[in-house]
Amino acid sequence: MAADVPVSYDSDFYGWIQHQMHLLQSRQLEALDIENLMEELDSLGRSERRALLSQITRLYLHLLKWHYQRERRSRSWLVSIVDARVEIRRLLADNSSFKAWLPEAVIVAYVDARTKAQAETGLPLDTFPAELPFSWDDAIAQELSLDESPQERWMD
Repeated sequence: MAADVPVSYDSDFYGWIQHQMHLLQSRQLEALDIENLMEELDSLGRSERRALLSQITRLYLHLLKWHYQRERRSRSWLVSIVDARVEIRRLLADNSSFKAWLPEAVIVAYVDARTKAQAETGLPLDTFPAELPFSWDDAIAQELSLDESPQERWMD
């Protein structure tokens, strides 16, 4: 594919991206596919927000299970919590504007996590508090161990 030959957005997305990059790099701004570029940029932003929301939901889901099903704690739950924290930190570092949206995202994610926790555990929904049971700082950083530990202060 020659870099100056237009590539269809609908038939060859990767080729279209490469062509748009070439046009940007060579400052051929008048030849850019502005409508589709705007759509893709908007979609990319929404995708990053969804990724953050998904990771926060996963974090809260596993923290709820961790607290309410102590007897079922497992290394895989611990790994899920650690992995969600790593991904959240990475997304926040890469997207500093998300910090302003974080309080809202936490609330939305907790509502979803509570519903998922009920579905996964089979426990009644009202087992899990309707309001956030622990601070964001604890959710993102509280040290956890498979051993019962006095360091864990989850809502006790």
